[in-house]
Amino acid sequence: MATNAEIAGRFEEFADLLEANDVEYKPRAYRRAAENIGAHPVPIADRVEAGDEEILEEIDGVGDAISSKVIEYVETGEIEELEELRAELPIDIADITRIEGVGPKTAGKLYRELGIETLDDLEEAAENNEIQEVKGFGPKTEQNIRENIDFAREVGQRQLLGEARPLADDVLAFLDGLKAVERCEVAGSIRRWRETIGDVDALVATEDGEAVVEAFVDWDSVDSEIESGPEKASIRVGEIRVDLRVVVPEEFGSALQYFTGSKDHNVALRNYAIDRGMKLNEYGAFDVSDVEDHEAGQRVGERVAGETEDGMYEALGLPWIPPELREDRGEIAAAENGELPDLLERDDIRGDLHTHTEWSDGNTTIEAMVDAAAEMGYDYYAVADHAEGPGIVGGMGLSDTEILEQVEAIREVAAARDIAVFAGIEANVDADGEIDLSEEVIDALDVIVASTHSALGQDAETATERLVRAAENPAIDVLGHPSGRLLNERSGLDFDATALGAAAAEHGTALEVNANPRRLDLWGSAVQAALEEGAPIAINTDAHQPSTLEYMRWGVHTARRGWAEPADVINTWELEELREFLH
Repeated sequence: MATNAEIAGRFEEFADLLEANDVEYKPRAYRRAAENIGAHPVPIADRVEAGDEEILEEIDGVGDAISSKVIEYVETGEIEELEELRAELPIDIADITRIEGVGPKTAGKLYRELGIETLDDLEEAAENNEIQEVKGFGPKTEQNIRENIDFAREVGQRQLLGEARPLADDVLAFLDGLKAVERCEVAGSIRRWRETIGDVDALVATEDGEAVVEAFVDWDSVDSEIESGPEKASIRVGEIRVDLRVVVPEEFGSALQYFTGSKDHNVALRNYAIDRGMKLNEYGAFDVSDVEDHEAGQRVGERVAGETEDGMYEALGLPWIPPELREDRGEIAAAENGELPDLLERDDIRGDLHTHTEWSDGNTTIEAMVDAAAEMGYDYYAVADHAEGPGIVGGMGLSDTEILEQVEAIREVAAARDIAVFAGIEANVDADGEIDLSEEVIDALDVIVASTHSALGQDAETATERLVRAAENPAIDVLGHPSGRLLNERSGLDFDATALGAAAAEHGTALEVNANPRRLDLWGSAVQAALEEGAPIAINTDAHQPSTLEYMRWGVHTARRGWAEPADVINTWELEELREFLH
């Protein structure tokens, strides 16, 4: 069964191939449709297969032509027009365009000039100095390609959390409905909410492993079976691999702890156990204080825990450590000393301070976005459309005059609603760390988010100085997606998160965790470094339509990976406290 993310991916590829062929306008329409399909809260393929094709009429940007292609894909597994484009341009477009600075048009030109179809072809051409001979290219571009090949290969093997976690939820719902399943949970990096994952790992406690495996590989959503046995199986759903492991109920907790990881956390925890005469593994926690040969087997010694994950930590005198923290960044010492953070929860969020409307590159009206925020139970909400500036393509940024007009429009909407609505803007942090807004505009706005959209190839020292300068600007309330990265697409700025956190703390500027699953910027370790310096954090969705306000889920878990507590995050604060901060 095709997922929304898989269908969206086909239209992203459509857009890339059309752009590689120098087709104008149409790629933007396909990208808009892809974004809205990917963000749609209901599984589209399920509804289409059930004969409810009207669901496509609900999706903004999906007209008759695109609807017919969605239906064709759901029914046949391919789109004829896309297959024709692939034949015309047989390029691994997704892989090649992961190279920083290589977009679809560049990929198309390199194919036509040098016959480059794959990353291997691209690497070979760069090593042979062939790319710099193509008109419009040069040694610097060729060197950039050479340096980014490994990055493109690595990220091409991983899935975005926002694409994989919904599938993981479906897997758990399916397994939980099986009679033979006593307990089930995801494990691995997806349980730790890493921003990208290799595959989905699921763990089941059962007395009848063969029945669970048999049902798993026969699940209606399975596209292909990779392997199966009495205790484990692997399938593929769309482009994502799902690995199942079954264990007896009394070993579920130890297996869950072991397979959740991370490897570094587990090694540190095992060493902590050894120092206390204990042995930990996937079968349980064992007291080996009276055992001479600890390596005599996996189950040597007296088994003191294993049925529950909490018990594995309790056996060592530790409280349970939340999965997001298990990266060996001080969590075991914090647990030992009673200093684990009281982590932020989704329900702590009171509002969203970085969202877009059709005034810039969003997909709907101010009214629709505000009403959607109110329906989520938020106390406050900010519209922060793009200002003009570097990195904003297609003339979608607002001029100072347009910003002032929008402020008035926002005030009118706010006057008719119970939710507090802030008039904001997303300004552009230029290469020197400055923003280009008039004093009149700054005075008129309630909140200014400033983000990097260009000059993302700066070295770490220059990038840090640039971001620190922005954090020091008294007009800026929130520094949006500081690195400018796009997961699996571009690496963005490399910078010193500790130095940025110190500047943000000193000048009262919030650092954003951008919850869009393509960004998750800041990320866990950067959030932790910033919080250690006392910097305030904002978690925002960067939503471009009502459904993507739900991205907040990804942002909250990313902030949890950085040890964030509710008080650290400005959009958990009471309205008046937030107003004071912004002013």
